Amino acid sequence: MSVGSKLTAQRIILYSAILFFLLIIVILMSLSFGAEFISPLKVFQIFFNRNENWIEYEIIFQLRLPRILTAAIVGASLSIVGVVFQALLKNPLSEPYILGVSSGGALGAILSISFGIHLIGISFFSFAGSLITFFIVYLFGRRFGEIEPNTILLIGVMINSFFSALILLIVSFLDQSFRTALFWLMGNLSLANYSSALLIFVIFIFSSIIFLVYSNQYNLISIDEENAKQFGVNTKQLKNLSLIFGSLLIGVVVANVGIIGFVGLVVPHICRLIFGYDNRIIIPTSIFIGAMFLILSDLISRILFAPMEIPIGSITAIIGSPIFIFLLKRKQFSNGG
Repeated sequence: MSVGSKLTAQRIILYSAILFFLLIIVILMSLSFGAEFISPLKVFQIFFNRNENWIEYEIIFQLRLPRILTAAIVGASLSIVGVVFQALLKNPLSEPYILGVSSGGALGAILSISFGIHLIGISFFSFAGSLITFFIVYLFGRRFGEIEPNTILLIGVMINSFFSALILLIVSFLDQSFRTALFWLMGNLSLANYSSALLIFVIFIFSSIIFLVYSNQYNLISIDEENAKQFGVNTKQLKNLSLIFGSLLIGVVVANVGIIGFVGLVVPHICRLIFGYDNRIIIPTSIFIGAMFLILSDLISRILFAPMEIPIGSITAIIGSPIFIFLLKRKQFSNGG
């Protein structure tokens, strides 16, 4: 291992340790706040003495903890896929929601529900929708065999709008009970449970291992694809693996919690602002910061107008939309537009 690699590994360990500690603090804070405040000290007591207070125990373990764990895993998943998509498409504005991948997954899930296919069928249809959408965006975003970052972005936005309109059309023809899907389409963690958290976590582990293994190759391909090939990078294999695991992860997320936008845009840029542009560092740090970002967004959605709950997708959109506009204008300015 070279000196540079050793220093990078040391930085990853240091940053991850610090961010993990901050994540524990954010989780503890989120466990404390809600319709009923439970002090952090009380939370500790409940964790180590389950017979302390039955009502508070139920609030912590049955209501808040599965929701917080799901938020953490979903936030980490959306963030890490955002980093990978931005590297592959060479566009810092790329992320699952803006590219329409999340909407494609949601359309697949809605079709699965309308056909009466539940359980694993929803996740499969959602994955297929995400995969097909990314393929369409990638196919039509190329010109003379090369990726056109601005074209990719515009096609993604158009597909996102088209699929969203299709979803609303399908839902409008469904039974009245299915109209609650409109709330789910804006991102909803209220139905989160340990089973859904575990399912997303398993897919997340496999996907993140792939992304971490190829993190340095993402550095090379994001700069220049031809140079990456000269360094021995199998760009076709890298894209296929990233596409499959990224779409699978987004599909499972959408199938379980709905569409939550802009996390994959905001978090990678926060990481780059703090830690630089090396994907070997950005990928692991985005996992922790993405988890914290979505836990805090969910906390805001629960307590801002309590007892009424705001869809978490609305919170992330309110935060992410102005950041997207700022980054878009900044990109146009840097390109001389």
